[in-house]
Amino acid sequence: MPAASLSIFGAHVWHGDGFTLRDVHIVDGRISETGTPDATRIDATGQWLIPGLIDAHFHAYATSMDGLENERGPLSYTAINGARRLTRALQRGFTTVRDVAGGDIGLAQAIDAELFPSPRYHFTGPALSQTGGHGDPRSAHIDVCFSHGHMCEVVDGVDNLRVAVRERLRTGAHAIKVMASGGVFSLTDPIRIPQYSEDELRAVVDEATRRGSYVCAHAYSSEAVQHAITAGVRSIEHGNLIDEQTAKLMAQAGAFLVPTLAAYDAMDRRGADIGLNAISLQKNSEVLAKGQHAVRLAHAAGVRVGFGTDLMGDLEDDQLAGIRLQVEAGSAADTLRSMTTVNAELIGDPALGHLGAGAYGDAVLLASDPLTDPSALWRQDSRVAVIRAGAPADLSA
Repeated sequence: MPAASLSIFGAHVWHGDGFTLRDVHIVDGRISETGTPDATRIDATGQWLIPGLIDAHFHAYATSMDGLENERGPLSYTAINGARRLTRALQRGFTTVRDVAGGDIGLAQAIDAELFPSPRYHFTGPALSQTGGHGDPRSAHIDVCFSHGHMCEVVDGVDNLRVAVRERLRTGAHAIKVMASGGVFSLTDPIRIPQYSEDELRAVVDEATRRGSYVCAHAYSSEAVQHAITAGVRSIEHGNLIDEQTAKLMAQAGAFLVPTLAAYDAMDRRGADIGLNAISLQKNSEVLAKGQHAVRLAHAAGVRVGFGTDLMGDLEDDQLAGIRLQVEAGSAADTLRSMTTVNAELIGDPALGHLGAGAYGDAVLLASDPLTDPSALWRQDSRVAVIRAGAPADLSA
């Protein structure tokens, strides 16, 4: 990653609960107590500095709204398109993403080699799905074999799952993703029913935990979420259909919730026009109205609530809309914490999500106070600068 030295003077700087007027120095890509004489200088008087944002549910390889096209198209095209998706995410202020269903070590190596501008990148590799589960892209009448693709792999049985987890961790995966309920995008699975047996989920969690990693689970319903957290899953993705009791159980288990409100809103407004199938449109209507309520339940129960977007195909440009929707479900301060400190805790990197000494020099400079003008968090024109490792990103490309 490119690392630079930069001094930002006169900004109101986010400290986790509010803003303090102070200067921020980045030396060789990290926040430092003091600057260097050769550092680039930014006069940020009258502006607001927040940590670089983290999208904890991103899909670099989601090139299409068609499941089989995503999985079986040429990987060369998928990776090049994924690089462009990552660059655009950086320009929006997301300086770190967690890719939870896809990505691979080759894409990570390209980022490390600075072949294109990108957020910091954490990937799970293809998500694990049971046959006929959320990661199986076949419709009921399709008589073809499918074992794996770029975003999902169908793996059944305890022993096979152990091998699959070990292979992902061997090839650089940050965490393991499982499909623990039906989903909107898949065609043959009811959305509420839990997927994978208890033994299968426990085997995945056991393998990941012994390697110092963790498991995140796609799950919507209370039944599916409880099934997952009982098996030791750390991060629940979506969770739209949870009830109050399930939120309390999540808090007791120390599980995270990563809402993905942008996806349902975008599919509702734009899905039909860009070819989303009728089955997915119907499923989306079931979860659309429940997402913000689930966030409120989780906050009230003391669940650590992160932030994700889960946007497929052309819907990726709605990434910032997810911030507005989550602010509506809580507050600007809650959502800012979700996109910074909470997601950093979920990823497990203490140098992410804050602007204290030793943190990565990742930040977003805003033109107005996001606590009094929350739209500053989701308006692209409010971004004065996006800084990654002390280097301002090119926002004009």
